[in-house]
Amino acid sequence: MYKYKTKGTCSREIQFSVEDHKVRNIHFVGGCPGNTEGVSILANGRPVDEVIMLLEGIPCGNRGTSCPDQLARALKQYKKENQMR
Repeated sequence: MYKYKTKGTCSREIQFSVEDHKVRNIHFVGGCPGNTEGVSILANGRPVDEVIMLLEGIPCGNRGTSCPDQLARALKQYKKENQMR
């Protein structure tokens, strides 16, 4: 299970796993339960790059980021740390 500490959002952490280049078992710690559960369900089983493409840059108010954007950032960091293309 990969853990990513979020920045600039109500959620504090995102946990997920990657199997066969697909995102699995996504769990947000904190945040708005309806929104984070919805994002988790919609992203589950999708290819990592697809999730990044769909969620990167989504803002929440004037924060400059959001829980979906933080998931995209977490996946990008995961890819970098695991030398995934």
